[in-house]
Amino acid sequence: MTIWTLEHLNTAPDDDHLRSALCRCCSARVWVAAIVAGRPYADQDALGVASDAATMSLDPAGFTEALAGHPRIGERVPIHGEQWSRQEQAGVAGADEQLRAELAAANAAYEQRFGHLYLVCATGLPATDLLDICRVRLTNDPVAERTVSLAELAKINRLRLGKLLRSEDR
Repeated sequence: MTIWTLEHLNTAPDDDHLRSALCRCCSARVWVAAIVAGRPYADQDALGVASDAATMSLDPAGFTEALAGHPRIGERVPIHGEQWSRQEQAGVAGADEQLRAELAAANAAYEQRFGHLYLVCATGLPATDLLDICRVRLTNDPVAERTVSLAELAKINRLRLGKLLRSEDR
């Protein structure tokens, strides 16, 4: 069992163990490679800046790969599913079936319009806000929405890096 600290992240060998831990934060291999290549980091803020830069520079293939690590907003994450996704979407846990159905419909409309799942940093947001945000973002043009989606992914990646550096690698 590995306890990840910034020092450990900075000095760990570039191996499957390190890359697997970073993949918990973002499943895009190019993002993981950028974080590994950018070591050592002076502090967690420097790591966050590097993460943001790597996220915002993802090409369409890297973005698609990153999205593969996220369930749809409002989908029930299986008990054996990714713990961080369940925590991040905790605001949806108590949503009634009607609200879940509205989220599912908004997700479907979003995917139809933009060709990928609706991604939002859901931490701390109730299901009603997540639905409202999706509806607003459906009015974006594809170029603007890509920028918004990357910015949301950057927020998620930063939060997950913080979780990685505060938790045991399981």
